[in-house]
Amino acid sequence: MHKVLVVDDSITVARQLQKILESSGDLQFVGHAKNGAEALKMKATENPDIVCMDMSMPIMDGVQTLRAMIAKDPNAKVVMISSLAGVGDKFNEVIKLGAKNVLAKPFEAEQVLATLRAVLAGG
Repeated sequence: MHKVLVVDDSITVARQLQKILESSGDLQFVGHAKNGAEALKMKATENPDIVCMDMSMPIMDGVQTLRAMIAKDPNAKVVMISSLAGVGDKFNEVIKLGAKNVLAKPFEAEQVLATLRAVLAGG
């Protein structure tokens, strides 16, 4: 069972991802952080196998948090989440910083699971 930490300031998005993960059979939802500062603390305590993180959040946005996470753990597996409108601009930046992939909202359960499984498998 792979542990997944969800980082998003939207409770609705976090719950949607939690339901998708709980229906997967092989991915376990281990927590929800509402901003980057919480995400960094929870990554240390929950030790997730993969992190799903929104790019736009208050306090510390996803790009700043990704930078800090990769600096602490160069092997961290992080998949960024963005609204369709914001994906193009930031996609190359977050991939260069160490994100493994980007999911666009609104997402399909199958797409989320396929992306997370591919990253966990090393793809």
